[in-house]
Amino acid sequence: MTAYADSPYPIGTPGTPWNETEKHQWLCRQQKHRLYSEQVLPRIQALGDRFDIEQYGELDYQQLPAGTPAALSGHYPLLAVKSRSPSHLPLVLVTGGVHGYETSGVMGALMFLEQEARNYSDSFQLIAVPCVSPWGFETINRWNPHAIDPNRSFGDQGQAAEAQLLKAYIHALGVAPVAHIDLHETTDTDNTEFRVALAARDGVTNKVWNIPDGFYLVDCADRPQPAFQRAILDAVEKVTHIAEADPDGKLIGTPIEQFGVINYATKKLGLCAGMTDAHYTTTTEVYPDSPSATPEQCARAQVAAIAGGLNYLRTAAR
Repeated sequence: MTAYADSPYPIGTPGTPWNETEKHQWLCRQQKHRLYSEQVLPRIQALGDRFDIEQYGELDYQQLPAGTPAALSGHYPLLAVKSRSPSHLPLVLVTGGVHGYETSGVMGALMFLEQEARNYSDSFQLIAVPCVSPWGFETINRWNPHAIDPNRSFGDQGQAAEAQLLKAYIHALGVAPVAHIDLHETTDTDNTEFRVALAARDGVTNKVWNIPDGFYLVDCADRPQPAFQRAILDAVEKVTHIAEADPDGKLIGTPIEQFGVINYATKKLGLCAGMTDAHYTTTTEVYPDSPSATPEQCARAQVAAIAGGLNYLRTAAR
């Protein structure tokens, strides 16, 4: 089921958390597979005739630890796309690429901006951040170069710059979002690499779960909005299939709340979807490794999720 489930991860000593030496060993194993400057930035910049583009920070990964391959370094402007909507309209935040390897989150956010966003500019102020973690996007990784998961870093003690720069930008707006839709994927590599590496880094036992075949959502356990989630799934179901629960009634080890939905304590866990006090939040999860889905379909499912959520909010406001 997984390449490392029954054998130690190739870095570190089982049961012992990594120190800086092991983290550097992990970093040196990474490779760049694609470029943010070629596949993401031009598409954002091309939106400048229709939206306002704001740089809310930058990641300077030019000076990585001694001995790191030079090809892993990089400097990344962090960009947000804002609709030119009246300031009295409710604010909705869309984020993608918090885990850079989750490709459809990035591509879905860009596709939504290119094809659908202006259909909602009379109802909402929209802010979309298509690629929160560009180094992770380039290296197809869950972590940043310091072996930190940005999607566990949106709390007050978070250490990932990717998370804290975005959080500071949204806070500085002085306007609380009414909704936040965060775009993610669950992949086979979650079991074969990323969760195994996490267990090795923290010196704990890895818990392997079945990867759901299909689309599902993660709601906030502290302020759940089941009707909002249902509206999103109804829209997505027109594009791709919704994940069935496993025989124990769970998705990724968590009991379902309704078909296709589980709840997490998003704020407590430092997840991106919990970084504001937005009343309506969701984290999408697409399964790109499904034999029944294509990369284009996964991106379109993300677009459908955003549109489904916005349509629900627009109807609820009437």
